[in-house]
Order: sequence, then structure tokens, then C-alpha cells
Amino acid sequence: MKLVAGLGNPGRKYEDTRHNAGFWWLEALARAGGVTLRHEARFHGEVARVGSPAGEVWLLKPATYMNESGRAVGALADFYKIEPKDILVVHDELDLPPGDIRLKFGGSASGNGVRSVIQRLGTRDFWRLRIGIGHPRELAKSEQEVVDYVLHAPRAEERRAIDDALERASEAWPLVSRGDMQAAMLRLHTKPGAGPAPKP
Repeated sequence: MKLVAGLGNPGRKYEDTRHNAGFWWLEALARAGGVTLRHEARFHGEVARVGSPAGEVWLLKPATYMNESGRAVGALADFYKIEPKDILVVHDELDLPPGDIRLKFGGSASGNGVRSVIQRLGTRDFWRLRIGIGHPRELAKSEQEVVDYVLHAPRAEERRAIDDALERASEAWPLVSRGDMQAAMLRLHTKPGAGPAPKP
């Protein structure tokens, strides 16, 4: 893995909203690595380099707003000649309940942020870390109500479940960073208490 991009919307107005779950994990990864994200205009966002078992990895927090995330990801990937297969995009996922987290390669766009990255890279073949935030199906009667849902903070119990999932992802990071994706998926996709997971 050479580039990890956490998706979200910049600014205090959005920092605690469900749509910023990708930012939450990226910021945690930066803190754990003892690095500070700093704005780089040429990459349209905040960046840092963090050490990993497989060498240094770029961290990217786009400042483009969710719908133009691809502009930032593409700029950094182009500059450092990073192949899509070596990119991990971290984002919130409506189709997973809070507390669920999934690692996958390729597939269709599940939201505007991932869609923007696909369009800019010209391929779907990159890794995604999908952080479940739940879907207001029983409440939402329109697309606007879904938008309102993702742009609000999760309830306290939802946030605890999401934070638990983010912690599991942090524990799996050594596996992801060195490309041991099968072991990482087993660790992430196994429910706590469901049996032993492989150690990094």
C-alpha cells in the first residue's frame, strides 16, 4: 500500500458527521504514526507520510469536499506514480450497519466520493475500506433525507459502534500496509468473539 485516502468534507461544520468516517480513521492513523497532516495545495488536501512494516505510505485527506475527492487522489497518485492497486480509499458506507467494516478490491461506486475517484483514476481497481454508518431506510422517504442523514452526527450508540470498527481497522493496518489483504479481511470481517483472527 502506497497511498491511503480518507474521504470526507472539510471544515468544523462537517467534522462530526457520518460522512466524515473516512477522515476519522485517517486522522487516527496519522496520530498513531506520530505524523501531522499538512495542507499541500498541489494535492488539494492535507498530506503526511507515515511509516509502515512495508515502508512509508502517503496519507491524504482531500479538501475538495466529498464529490470531488478524485481530484486530490489523482493529483497525488499522478505526481508519485502510484498505481491504483496500491491505493486504499477509506469511506463511510450506508449499506453496512454501524460497527461493520469491510475491505474490498474494485467493484461499483457506493457513493459520490468513490465515484469521483473512479472517474479520475479511470479504473475501479483500487482498494476500499468501507465503514458502516447504517441507512435510514425506514425513515427516509427521499434522497434529500438520506443526504441529511449522512450530514448529521451519529447517535451516541452508533458512534461507539463506529469507533469500535475503526479500532479493529487500526489493528489490521499492519496487514493491509504490507499487502496481506486476505489476512486483513479475515480479521476485519470476523465479528468480535467469533473466534481467533490471525496476528499481524
